[in-house]
Amino acid sequence: MLKIGVLGAGHLGKIHIKCLQELSDLYQIVGFYDIDKEKSKEAEEHFKIKSYESAEELMDKVDVVDIVTPTVTHFEIASKAIRKFKHVFIEKPVVTTLQEAEELIDLSKEAGVKIQVGHVERFNPAFLAASSFIKRPVFIESHRLSPFSPRGTDVPVVLDLMIHDLDIVLHLVRSQVRRISAVGVAILSSTPDIANARLEFDNGTVANLTASRISLKKMRKMRLFQNEAYISVDFLEKKAEIVRMLDMYDPSQVDKDRGLIIEMDTSEKKVPILIEQLKVEDLNAIKTELMYFYRSIVFEEEPPVTISDGYKALKIAHEIMDVIQHNNKKFLSK
Repeated sequence: MLKIGVLGAGHLGKIHIKCLQELSDLYQIVGFYDIDKEKSKEAEEHFKIKSYESAEELMDKVDVVDIVTPTVTHFEIASKAIRKFKHVFIEKPVVTTLQEAEELIDLSKEAGVKIQVGHVERFNPAFLAASSFIKRPVFIESHRLSPFSPRGTDVPVVLDLMIHDLDIVLHLVRSQVRRISAVGVAILSSTPDIANARLEFDNGTVANLTASRISLKKMRKMRLFQNEAYISVDFLEKKAEIVRMLDMYDPSQVDKDRGLIIEMDTSEKKVPILIEQLKVEDLNAIKTELMYFYRSIVFEEEPPVTISDGYKALKIAHEIMDVIQHNNKKFLSK
């Protein structure tokens, strides 16, 4: 069993604490730390665990540090933990600058500790259900929209929301980004609240990503188009669907509760098309990512979302923000 401490007792921090308590066969929660004394008192009473007076004091008592604090604090906390030879789970975005991410990579190699980045959508049960069907997408489209909330506005919407989809796209495509086009505008905060980015990859894949934190309703959808298949993933509703051509039509192989066969007329023949709702397991994504992190430490495996993965997503996010800034300056100068 690994001793773990949580840094941050805000909205997401409380979720992490609850999940870790439910993973009591893997982790022993030693306690938590939050700079806000009122939040600390509330969390201490609710979860019945110890609130520490400082992050350093908590780090000294544990094997693993779970960082669920505002992004601007990630580097300072993570670097201290690594220097104390603690394994680190760190929420996305991993840090604010590429230089900070590079330093954490170097520090973790020197200390010989594991770092996993909390790109939780990799563990969304709808995405997991669809993953085995995703081969080589030609076009990817995503919409990640949320109503406005002051929480998260310490960073632009590209780092707050779009980075989830950037991580997934980079994980699936595995090719160099050749060209980026992007637009974004600030509405209610000092940084872009709405952004759209088009990524063109060396292998020919194109991804079109939209993120907004001032929408009237939530949406977390991704659509993937590849040869002979269209795949839809709803991260919010935990649903996944695939539409694909069947080479060999065998009705006995179609789950009547989830699949529907239709025949499409072509110039040569009728082609059977299967529209199928994929079976989605009832999983908690945060618990799942924490379970995988446990495995990576105990069995000396590579974490499923490495610090390098976090760096790559952050790098493209910064390039998108640079393009947005350049376009906005160009627009205002006219």
